[in-house]
Amino acid sequence: MPRIETITPDEALPKFADVVVIGGGIAGITAALELVERGLKVVVVEKGEVAAEQSSRNWGWCRQMGRDPREIPLILESLELWRGMNTRVNAETGFKTCGIAYLCQDDKEVARNESWLDKYAKPAGIDSSIVAGSRLDEAVPLSSAHFKAALYTPGDGRAEPFIAVPAMARAVQHRGGMIFTSCAARGIETEAGRVSAVVTERGTIKCRAALLAGGYWSRHFLANLGISFPQLGVLGSVQRTTPLENGHTASFGGSKFCVRKRDDGGFTVTHNIYTVAQIVPDSFKYFLDFLPVLKIDWRNIKPRFGSHFITETSLKRRWALDEESPFEQIRILDPKPHDWILDEALADLKKVYPAFAPVQVAERWGGMIDATPDAVPVISAIHQKPGLYLSSGYSGHGFGIGPGAGKLMAQIITGETPCVDPKAFRFERFSDGTNPRPMIGF
Repeated sequence: MPRIETITPDEALPKFADVVVIGGGIAGITAALELVERGLKVVVVEKGEVAAEQSSRNWGWCRQMGRDPREIPLILESLELWRGMNTRVNAETGFKTCGIAYLCQDDKEVARNESWLDKYAKPAGIDSSIVAGSRLDEAVPLSSAHFKAALYTPGDGRAEPFIAVPAMARAVQHRGGMIFTSCAARGIETEAGRVSAVVTERGTIKCRAALLAGGYWSRHFLANLGISFPQLGVLGSVQRTTPLENGHTASFGGSKFCVRKRDDGGFTVTHNIYTVAQIVPDSFKYFLDFLPVLKIDWRNIKPRFGSHFITETSLKRRWALDEESPFEQIRILDPKPHDWILDEALADLKKVYPAFAPVQVAERWGGMIDATPDAVPVISAIHQKPGLYLSSGYSGHGFGIGPGAGKLMAQIITGETPCVDPKAFRFERFSDGTNPRPMIGF
């Protein structure tokens, strides 16, 4: 389990809040920050620790480049917020504009990147371009000997997941919000069909609205309410290395590796190709929803049975509000990484870039990515339960677009004019005949 900065939680559970946020990852914390800055009384309840799951286990990339076009307006908003985040929260988040490059090995990869550049980046004003030769080596040193070109975006950035979200959480508290850790939400209560309270293991909080930002656990929470949410898990394996100064400052991905410079002097290194889809009981329920992803990317997605199937089989599917919930059974989801994936990524990196040869593995971890069938999040009201909102299913993109997503979610809750068109992120797209599909390739 990667180390994270912890916060000092509040102690006395209040009887009332305007909004109760369920989940202390980046989606919940950024929304809470936006809401408290609007003067609302906000309470965050987290079953484990703030950012202890995927919000601290991700790559730390804050990228515009290669985005699904539906997410581009949101990442533009997010990067603007990231740039001012240290000042806003009066703390270090590790955000830096470093540039990101997607390295291309052949003409086919170059053409695919050019297509994204022409269709989506240029109309949005994103500063991406195709670089080759000496320009490629300026972006990512010593790349032209191995790669034909790269899609490079100098305005993209990085931040440190293990400190960024806790820093935002402390800012929520400093502005009057309350955060409770080791405090699982078991469910909601309603009056006249509308959300009236959130029931936690430590007591009930009356509220006007509840925001579910439970990451991988959102599907389980909603299922107990009789609401189906097609969301499954992808296990990401990540490693950090020992410190090394070798001239590489941009984040980049190519061949079998993805690399990000860290503030501690080391690098975060992951695999550029393989992901492991964890097979669980609900994998069969939502198989047809996710089939398009498997058809498009079947060579790179590795379905696996493992201990998590047994774990989920043993979890309660339904529970009463005065019973222990699954969220109290598993406080922090801490899956084991796949060493073979990480070994291959690091070996390939050292082969292509001998400047990385001295680095050693300092730590490895796994993280469960909450994925939707179209790889686009839900940032939406759930109209089946008035007063209930959902911010989940970020499909590995949540850290980078988190600040913009939090702003959009707060605007939806308060009825403000949204900063971006929320239509693509509505919950009803899974049931209104839209038949959502991924835009794979980016």
